[in-house]
Amino acid sequence: MPFPAQDYGCAGWRGEMARRISEFDWRPTTLGAIEHWQRSLTSTVQLMLASPVPLVLLWGEPGYMIYNDAYAVFAGGRHPYLLGRPVEEGWPEVADFNHQVMLTCLAGGTLSYRDKALVLLRDGKPEDVWMDLYYSPVAGDRGAPAGVLAMVVETTGRVLTERLRQQAETDLQETNERLQLALNTGAVLGTWVLDLRTGEVSGDERFARTFLFARDTASKGVARDAATQMIHPDDQALNDRLTAEAIRSGEPFRAEYRIRRPDGGYMWVQANGRCQYDEYGEPTRFPGVLIDIHDRKIAEQQLLQLTETLEQRVADSIAARALAEEQLRQAQKMEAIGSLTGGVAHDFNNVLQVINGNLQMLAAEADDDPVTQRRLCAATDAVKRGAKLAAHLLAFARRQPLSPTVLNPRRLLTGMSEMLHRALGETVRIDTVFSDDLWNVQVDRNQLENALLNLAINARDAMRADGLLTVRATNRVLDAAFCQGKPDLSPGAYVELSVADTGSGMPPEVLQRVFEPFFTTKPDGHGTGLGLSMVFGFVRQSGGHVSIESEVGRGTTVSLLFPRCCEAETPETIDSSAASVGGGETILVVEDDADVRLTAVEMLAQLGYKVLTAPNGDAALEFIDSDVPIDLLFTDVVMPGKLKSVELAQRAAARTPPVPTLFTSGYTRDEIVHHGKIDAGITLLPKPYRRDDLARMVRNVLRADHAAEMREARIAACVPPAAYESAHTHGATKANAPQEALNKVPQKETRKDRRPRVAHEAARVLFVEDDTQSREALGELLGALGLACTAVANAEAALLLATTQHYDVLLTDLTLPGMSGDELARTVLRVQPQIRVLLVSGYGCNAEIEAAIPGARMLGKPLDIAQLRHALAPWLDHTQAAS
Repeated sequence: MPFPAQDYGCAGWRGEMARRISEFDWRPTTLGAIEHWQRSLTSTVQLMLASPVPLVLLWGEPGYMIYNDAYAVFAGGRHPYLLGRPVEEGWPEVADFNHQVMLTCLAGGTLSYRDKALVLLRDGKPEDVWMDLYYSPVAGDRGAPAGVLAMVVETTGRVLTERLRQQAETDLQETNERLQLALNTGAVLGTWVLDLRTGEVSGDERFARTFLFARDTASKGVARDAATQMIHPDDQALNDRLTAEAIRSGEPFRAEYRIRRPDGGYMWVQANGRCQYDEYGEPTRFPGVLIDIHDRKIAEQQLLQLTETLEQRVADSIAARALAEEQLRQAQKMEAIGSLTGGVAHDFNNVLQVINGNLQMLAAEADDDPVTQRRLCAATDAVKRGAKLAAHLLAFARRQPLSPTVLNPRRLLTGMSEMLHRALGETVRIDTVFSDDLWNVQVDRNQLENALLNLAINARDAMRADGLLTVRATNRVLDAAFCQGKPDLSPGAYVELSVADTGSGMPPEVLQRVFEPFFTTKPDGHGTGLGLSMVFGFVRQSGGHVSIESEVGRGTTVSLLFPRCCEAETPETIDSSAASVGGGETILVVEDDADVRLTAVEMLAQLGYKVLTAPNGDAALEFIDSDVPIDLLFTDVVMPGKLKSVELAQRAAARTPPVPTLFTSGYTRDEIVHHGKIDAGITLLPKPYRRDDLARMVRNVLRADHAAEMREARIAACVPPAAYESAHTHGATKANAPQEALNKVPQKETRKDRRPRVAHEAARVLFVEDDTQSREALGELLGALGLACTAVANAEAALLLATTQHYDVLLTDLTLPGMSGDELARTVLRVQPQIRVLLVSGYGCNAEIEAAIPGARMLGKPLDIAQLRHALAPWLDHTQAAS
């Protein structure tokens, strides 16, 4: 936990990075806890944070990185990963360079580089960049150099622009050189003489060819107007003006204009000359020479065009960056609010669970006194409203567990028609518009109905219960131009559901905040401000996009875009199972909140179950590893301790016989919900739950797993059914079980016993990961899954192996030093076309690569066991079948 700023002398620190530095846990580093930092380190950090220039402080021999807000912008996607990291680890592609910097500056030297060329990884790809770098040693409290202060200014844009300019100047110089060479070798297009007394122009043979005159005609002289008619109309006025000025001033004449060619096109020429005068100062002759400058003029025009487009590109880039920064700030704000509201909903649901559970038990034990029952009903209704509020918070935070199914929007809206009319009243007219052959979408039906109902009720309030509500469902195909500026939206096929009203509309300042939780324009007590925020979170969690258009006096339209689903519609199922009581089974309840745990125990006891309790996963593991009979593990998802709920469930499933798990939570985080969906094979009871819900879910889990588990356990134990049943007589503790039965219980398998036993050759996996700890951990996991894993640190080592050995699977990180993961995959596929490619990226499942790889699959970091099992299912199935 971070200490208050005033405890360690950083009260004056300001800005985002100041907060991150103060909250960072520095104790694992050689810097130690922040309150014990050297005075020199603290003052240097304060100086650095106040600077607008990108600065990074590399402290100690490892060069632990501490940087300011400007450097955070430069770091891009590596921020905040770089904070507190050794510099060679944070920038592995330039580790040798940074190593030399640390050696030089910690020895007291300084370094500076102007337009230093480096190759950095950006978006997973190597990119040439140029930097102005300045390194200075920073003395510690004892006076010796203890760190290095680096100023980093990227000059890539200026260097590239300068190179373009130099190239253009080189091209222009070469053109001039060619022109001079042409003048010396016959590129002169002719000589001419203007007789100012007669107004005729005469010229040589080359002049005649240039102006399309007959040779004899040109030599005798033609009217000046006949010659100027060959000049481009746009250039004639300039030529006349320069000629008149040269005659008047006596200065050299130089004019550039275009002359019509025989094919109808134009070529650039340069006319040079000087007027001659008689002894009285009267102009008489105007001789000159005509030179071909077409190539030079074309080069100049290209240079001008390049400069203009470069300026436009720079302006476009600056505008795009400003837009991206604004979108990033908005996304960070919404994400921060989402994390806060998600945590609040978690604790709030625990409180509601205690209240709800006790109300349910009181209702079961209370008599038929109407006053008591009325009060219990009122309290229960209040709990339901609180649970709905918490659900809205989780929806906005994109933490609600979704159960998506494939549905047809036309049938959904048709089925909601009666509910909408009942909710809006008779004075609101409803008009529905559907596209022909409306596509299917894959979303959570209940959440979509709630979202549409929320939008309809908001519209009713905006219209003051009198107006027209239009609900549309249309197919749309979005192109790249439409998706530009919308980072959560990709081109493709979508179904758009929109709700439009004829209400009062909203001004721009209100429109910007409508999706923020608790923001409402309604009077106090008439709205929570969570309706639109719930819609926003649900749509984004479902992979869709939400937009709103509104104008004062013209109503509001809210549009929901969901990706098209090409699968068949999922038939609706109705849960007709009634709540039932237990049959004496033993349930292990794992819950860190004492009040919630007590409530769950009392409800289960009322339902006829035997109950064991544990406050966390570590304590529960003692029961799991013992011989105590357990029929069901009922555990909260989010718990303190080293052992997480999912790991506890896996240990319970490895028991003999396997113990099924029922999860419960008011806030699942990312433990059992990934990409907004509950993991396959997971059964979740959301908090707060009613006693009937608990009874039904417990019974369903026991009923679904009991028969299969008994058969598998009998086979594994190699004992007759009667002996097995006797050995697993239900009881609360080991002392309650008959000793003879306990003796017949098979001994627990050790970790070694539980590893896959492969009769045939295991599937071979070539695993490439440059991070040592990640490589070792995932390599052990692949081995534990029964796969023959060969792990290497870079693409070059992997290529050597791929050319000499056969592999079934290539599992590679996308960002590697040197050759990237996707380039490695394409190279390996040329050697082993049948190999399966799995790419892993910290940018998630939608990380971009240069070109698609047929058959390859993208996995997002961090990998979990379920995700890995699913990706490797064909080889795991083979391994298990052989064991």
